[in-house]
Amino acid sequence: MRHILLGISGGIAAYKSAPLCRELSRIGDQVRCVLTEAASTFVSAQTLQALTGTAPRCALFDPDGEAAMGHIELARWADILLIAPATANTLAKLAHGLADDLLSTLYLATDADIVIAPAMNHLMWRHPATQHNVRLLGARERHTILPVGHGEQACGETGPGRMLEPEEIIAALTRAQDHSWRGIRLTLTAGPTQEAIDPVRYLSNHSSGRMGYALAAAARRRGAQVTLISGPTALTAPGGCRLIAVTSARDMHEAAIEAAVESDVFIAAAAVSDYRIENPVTEKHKKDRNGIPTLTLVENPDIVASVAALPDARRPLVVGFAAETENLHDHARRKRKKKRLDLIVANDVGNNVFGSTENAAVLIDDRGETTLPRQSKTALAERILDRITALLEEVHDPD
Repeated sequence: MRHILLGISGGIAAYKSAPLCRELSRIGDQVRCVLTEAASTFVSAQTLQALTGTAPRCALFDPDGEAAMGHIELARWADILLIAPATANTLAKLAHGLADDLLSTLYLATDADIVIAPAMNHLMWRHPATQHNVRLLGARERHTILPVGHGEQACGETGPGRMLEPEEIIAALTRAQDHSWRGIRLTLTAGPTQEAIDPVRYLSNHSSGRMGYALAAAARRRGAQVTLISGPTALTAPGGCRLIAVTSARDMHEAAIEAAVESDVFIAAAAVSDYRIENPVTEKHKKDRNGIPTLTLVENPDIVASVAALPDARRPLVVGFAAETENLHDHARRKRKKKRLDLIVANDVGNNVFGSTENAAVLIDDRGETTLPRQSKTALAERILDRITALLEEVHDPD
């Protein structure tokens, strides 16, 4: 039985704390709740007490609770401190060590694993101050910062900042205590590349980078040392990852080869432009002066094939992606064999995948093929890492 201390801060996503408590109790966890003052306006103490069997704590200076230094007792009781939702204000307190209420004091006083599920307006989430705080927290030992969902928000706007659903948070709690990738060095490419036509135009694709970033976050949660080589995206690198920002396929190729030779696992999740302009011009093309340009394309270096072709002593386990619109299985099988990949993740990009928070995939390796149904990219990333874990175990114990 796990002791889970659930910290609830004051955002509309606090309504999800009730079903979260119910499900945690149903699977056998013992749950106690701590509410910030603002959280009590969104969810009642009576509801949480009915679901957990224990009255939640709300105030640091509670005469009954503090008679025996109750906040220290709570901090020692917890195996996991789960903060869901974590507002921008709460993230700032935790990141900078402020302790002006019960929840922030417990955070500083506990040696439990920390799992944080952010939730806020998309502009608040994207603000540099919030992202700085997320990076600070994500770099700390035994801290898991869950990703945010993307979609319609309570304010009526749309964007990133939704708290994950209770079932996703519950799955993450188990993974928060999974440090099976500690010591593993992962290099991962993500996002699109851009190939210049002139100083203001380029060739690219619709990749958002979400799948690659989800994989980076999942590996970091498992304790991996992650180098994320990313083309231009609107995403923020998961906390604790080393980010190498690139633009073109050649930039990504150079960074990937340099990092791959020092890695145990290489995942090529980026949507790399197959071609670039042979001679991009240095001045903006003016249609009224130059007419319709003729663009001569040349092939870009194949990043994943280059990594897979490294000498055995320097070659990591190599995972590629196959984005197809037809004959998914056949194309993916041929690509895996041609490029000598240990595993390929095939997905049908004609099915509303680009920019979506969900995806489906087929995993193909020497052991066979596994179809993963459409699910959040966060959940899909975990399944992909599970498969890679099995491959790593085979490498170290081939019998």
